[in-house]
Amino acid sequence: MDNELLQVTISNPQGIVTGIKFRGIDNLLEVLTGTWSGVSKEPKGQRGHLIENALFFSFTPIFLHLAFLINWAMIEATNFTVIVEKEEQVELSFSRIWNSSLEGEVVPLNIDKRFIMLRGSSGFYSYAIFEYLDDWPPFNIDNIRMAFKLNQDNFHYMVIADDRQRYMPLPEDRSPERGQELAYPEAVLLVNPVEPEFKGEVDDKYEYSCRSQDIWVHGWISNKPPVGFWQISPSMESRSAGPLKQFLASHVGPTTLALFHSVHYSGGDLVLRFKKGEPWKKVFGPIFIYVNSPLEGDDPLQLWQDAKQQMMSQVQDWPYDFPASEDFPKFEQRGSVSGRLVVHDRYASNESKPAHGAYVGLALPGEAGSWQRECKGYQFWTRADENGNFSIYNIRTGNYSLYASVPGFIGDYRYDANITITEKSTIELGDLVYEPPRDGPTLWEIGIPDRSAAEFYVPDPNPKYINKLYLNHSDRYRQYGLWERYAELYPDGDLNYTVNYSNYTKDWFFAQVTRKKDNATYEATTWQINFKLDNVNATATYKLRLALASAHESNLQVRINDPVVKPALFSTGIIGKENTIARHGIYGLYWLYNLDLPGAKLLQGNNIIFLTQTQSTSPFQGIMYDYIRLEGPPDF
Repeated sequence: MDNELLQVTISNPQGIVTGIKFRGIDNLLEVLTGTWSGVSKEPKGQRGHLIENALFFSFTPIFLHLAFLINWAMIEATNFTVIVEKEEQVELSFSRIWNSSLEGEVVPLNIDKRFIMLRGSSGFYSYAIFEYLDDWPPFNIDNIRMAFKLNQDNFHYMVIADDRQRYMPLPEDRSPERGQELAYPEAVLLVNPVEPEFKGEVDDKYEYSCRSQDIWVHGWISNKPPVGFWQISPSMESRSAGPLKQFLASHVGPTTLALFHSVHYSGGDLVLRFKKGEPWKKVFGPIFIYVNSPLEGDDPLQLWQDAKQQMMSQVQDWPYDFPASEDFPKFEQRGSVSGRLVVHDRYASNESKPAHGAYVGLALPGEAGSWQRECKGYQFWTRADENGNFSIYNIRTGNYSLYASVPGFIGDYRYDANITITEKSTIELGDLVYEPPRDGPTLWEIGIPDRSAAEFYVPDPNPKYINKLYLNHSDRYRQYGLWERYAELYPDGDLNYTVNYSNYTKDWFFAQVTRKKDNATYEATTWQINFKLDNVNATATYKLRLALASAHESNLQVRINDPVVKPALFSTGIIGKENTIARHGIYGLYWLYNLDLPGAKLLQGNNIIFLTQTQSTSPFQGIMYDYIRLEGPPDF
């Protein structure tokens, strides 16, 4: 595909982009083939790029990627069709049709990968259509993504956001000769990097994860020659699990990703599972690959500002009117929903308050909160304004539930009735009222109910394991090894928190992790919440609200005034497979538990709640708390 601004070469019939030519650069992508064979090396190039004098590594520059449990499969097409060929546009299709003769060889999906180029556009578009028929063999999908590996001789500066951009280490710095693998393969300590400035840093792709709602544009900048390569996502409608789901973005490679579905920060709860009798079809994208260059004399970093302007233009043009597939509905084929959401938190206020900043969205019908584990359908989200007003536009036709999550309040809202979107429908829901879980007045609380552990104490990283980007950064939790700081801060006993005395921003560690022992084993931890009750109604029931921001292979047990009594007052059982602690996140899936505390178990005067996380076979098992609240009985 060639529009005189850039030229894109795609293999036929596989549908693999093998080259992008732009402004005299023959290929922006890395196209080396073969296998790693680390023999001798010599420095070369602007930032000390290394050349292997034996075989090079193999990495297909761009592909739609599926993960099946532990097996990875690149999707190659078998048929090539020109869908549109005219002066202003070309659209190409690379497809593969599945049949029973392919069982055991390729996944049971019909695949149609599309590429679009428009005249006068400094980039190209890509989307894919996946289809599963109801009588095909069952299977699972862990990840769906499009990945680009750029030419490592040119691209060294990575940009994810205004406050998340930097020069990056080279791929060679992660090799055994130059780096030391840490607790898991993705994390590598750079001990002898090509560029000395990176010595002592930890490189880990998970340090650069992003919330779905923030993934609009990211990419790389080449200084010589000055060129920017950007992945622009004008809509998150085809991504799984709502606006707060965390996905990988750009990382060392230089690599940039367009992720549509993944189990990162969620685990098995978000595996796409297909079984007979459940037909499915979904369009992923389109995304826009934008390539730019500055005016002569301009700072190459201005390419980021231009990329953001291009992103805003693409968002305004959504939904695009040029994709040829009937599976991608145009503007006039979609509908909208609007309304106003208020919160009535009884015992907290006699009046309803606007749900300022609420996440309001449509997803497949389900229970309240089910959107964060939903991954087969489309989702459409917005934020409510200061008066609680919301409008959701460009919704595909279909049946949905309307959901909301309101910062500052626990739980999840779901509108009572399902909503049916038809072409050109405009649905006005009027005033909606969310009544968050509440049985009585607040006796005390710890944290902020916002589905995150960010407000709690995040320690400084070990000086031996740092990423300089996150020093003095608001995302200070994106550092390797923070879980190890717990045992250093509490070497002889566990966290002990006193209501009305302790400060959760300083005295509540961001994650209840295991403690490493001298013999490289781990032990369970028990945290204490000390509180005083001047009056206790022994015949009444109190309520303990436990909102968790994440869990990984954990069992949280709750006891009152006796740390070893059996059975515990409450146990979650083993929950979570989110790996948020290891992956430098501050939240994963949201868990809310509402516990009845018999007044007979409470004491007039001093009381203690014991929180024990019992599982202790690894450093990454643990709980992140979002918010804890004790409520008195209704007539307290």
